[in-house]
Amino acid sequence: MREGPAEPGGIFQKVDVTNSAALDDAVKEVISRLGSPYVLVNNAGILRDGQLIRYKEGVIAGSMTDEQFDSVISVNLRGVFTCTRAVSAQMIQAGAGGVILNAASVVGLYGNFGQTNYVATKAGVIGMTRVWAREFGRFKIRVNAVAPGFIATEMIKAMPEKVLQTMRDHTPLGRLGETTDIANAYLWLASDAASFVNGAVISVDG
Repeated sequence: MREGPAEPGGIFQKVDVTNSAALDDAVKEVISRLGSPYVLVNNAGILRDGQLIRYKEGVIAGSMTDEQFDSVISVNLRGVFTCTRAVSAQMIQAGAGGVILNAASVVGLYGNFGQTNYVATKAGVIGMTRVWAREFGRFKIRVNAVAPGFIATEMIKAMPEKVLQTMRDHTPLGRLGETTDIANAYLWLASDAASFVNGAVISVDG
């Protein structure tokens, strides 16, 4: 945040990132209480994994459903679009520049078995990042993406040890990433130390 009305601490709002009207209202409240936004991190995401076509013992045993595909597209891709549209308009009007950071993934670069929907969203986020870096640069707004690898979140750590070891074995540094590894990448990209970094995709994957 830059100059503007302010109050101590922060505020928390639960917002459906697929609902444009709700997002616009949330942004207005932030501005009224904390001033014009300077940094946006698009980090909302869901998983609905499944093979496009599941073939077993000579029989088509299932496929990814429309609901599986559409729900992930709505949150992971459309949500980044709607959030960025709402906040970037305020950044432009404020005239102080800004930073937009998007959560991508290494699977958006390389693909991953059973994640047609998720991979499509992360590849899309990378594409939008590069477009917006070109569109917003003249307003001194930088747009970059962070592409995490295997990170030791609560969800990941709940997986069987055999699966975790496979993840470690596929990482040259021989360990899972920590959430602080990702946070530090965002922190650097948001800082003036990265003032000439725009349209980049930073892989944090070991």
